[in-house]
Amino acid sequence: MSDKQNGNTHKDTSSEPPLLEVRDLRTYFFTREGTVKAVDGVSFAVQRGEIRGIVGESGCGKSMTALSILRLVDKPGRIVSGEVCFKGEDLLEKSAQEMTKVRGEQISMIFQEPKSSLNPVFRVGTQLVEVLKVHHVAKRKANELRAVELLREVGIPDPERRVSNYPHEMSGGMAQRVMIAMGMALAPDLLIADEPTTALDVTIQAQVLDLIRRLRDEHGMAVMLITHDMGVVAEMADIVTVMYAGTAVEEAATEPLFDEPLHPYTQGLIASIPVMGQIKERLDVIPGNVPNLIDMPPGCRFAPRCRARVEHGLTRCEVEEPHMIEARPGHFVRCWLYEDGGEDNA
Repeated sequence: MSDKQNGNTHKDTSSEPPLLEVRDLRTYFFTREGTVKAVDGVSFAVQRGEIRGIVGESGCGKSMTALSILRLVDKPGRIVSGEVCFKGEDLLEKSAQEMTKVRGEQISMIFQEPKSSLNPVFRVGTQLVEVLKVHHVAKRKANELRAVELLREVGIPDPERRVSNYPHEMSGGMAQRVMIAMGMALAPDLLIADEPTTALDVTIQAQVLDLIRRLRDEHGMAVMLITHDMGVVAEMADIVTVMYAGTAVEEAATEPLFDEPLHPYTQGLIASIPVMGQIKERLDVIPGNVPNLIDMPPGCRFAPRCRARVEHGLTRCEVEEPHMIEARPGHFVRCWLYEDGGEDNA
């Protein structure tokens, strides 16, 4: 039974150390306008075989968290502090050469907009073979056969022919399957999927998500699924981290998080999801705008948009940032409503 099915988080279901543990990660961009705190104190863990959802609005730091884990942050960005422990070793302490071996062999990442990620001038088979070649998997002929097998594994019909296609000769859904095949080529322990279905229609989106789930089940790998789509998270994830303005504001197993979200931001995200069969004159929206990451509000980052702060007359939110606390067993939240005695204050 998966964590999603039994309603427990990884903290309750496994005594093993996490496959990946991110501790107080901070990645800043130093610009002429000021310091952009793109990732500002993010912590979470991913267990083997788990699907961890990372969800939030565009610009909240989801993708930059993933790029920081893989040490792919471009200038003027820099990881300024924190730890990224993978199999017990801090990736931030590894050399560039050591990180090259980690990427692909142990941690793979697939991106949104697959046709932008694939090289348009090379056949997809050539690009798959190159992934295998870089990591010295086998001789060329064996790698070519493996490329065909990988396309078959991700459900591309007639892979012997498709292996000779250029990216522009494939649909968006097929191109995304090629990206997943490249990510799976070296049987990684962790697959990071960054908005893997954003550019796809609903039918193809469902197929891609089913494929990721099936590969997780068959290979036992962990998946870090980054998305802004709460529906995708509800369907796929065992446990969810909700991010806002560069930091995590809530974490819980999927069912408790959707049944009883604690943070006002999470409540707003879930309330804004259209429900089939329910007709609303207008969708619920979260008022206001995401804060400028160069000039954060002095207290809680969500305070300027928070209806609950006004309803409960909380002034502390405007001057002091809350800590992440365990409001319920396995359910963590960063909100003053649950400090100093818990939910009775709410």
